[in-house]
Amino acid sequence: MNPLAQVPRRRGFTLIEVLVALAIFAIAAVVLGASYVNLLQAHAAIRDRDGSEADISWARDALLAEPDRAMVERGGDVVLPDGRMASWRATVTPTGVSDLFDVVLELTAPPAGGSGELVQVSETLRLLRPTWSIESERKALRDRAADRVKRQREMMR
Repeated sequence: MNPLAQVPRRRGFTLIEVLVALAIFAIAAVVLGASYVNLLQAHAAIRDRDGSEADISWARDALLAEPDRAMVERGGDVVLPDGRMASWRATVTPTGVSDLFDVVLELTAPPAGGSGELVQVSETLRLLRPTWSIESERKALRDRAADRVKRQREMMR
């Protein structure tokens, strides 16, 4: 008998298996590192932004709470969460659809840090507001829409 045949084989990893495992670990480390850097950059961007998006949301809430079109076009003031006072105004334009309006909301507010020039932000909205409609304009728009539907039905026959 061969003396080497009786020695039990040791079970272990081959060199190729170890290299494959290291390559997989290296790829995972690169992906996780890149994700962490992106997370840090996103936090820095949020910290450095001027806060105007949050400010205009307060003005938008004030605009949406107002049922009177004349008051909306006059504008108003809103107190922001950090105590700053901002002013807003809106330009309301009727569309060709009854009770539907295009609204340009403009906000003027001091910067979030408190010092510097006033920040001006604007936003365009399309709102369905029946309380802003003038009854005669609403009736004319609805009559035109009914006539248009009637003509289209006649054309289809």
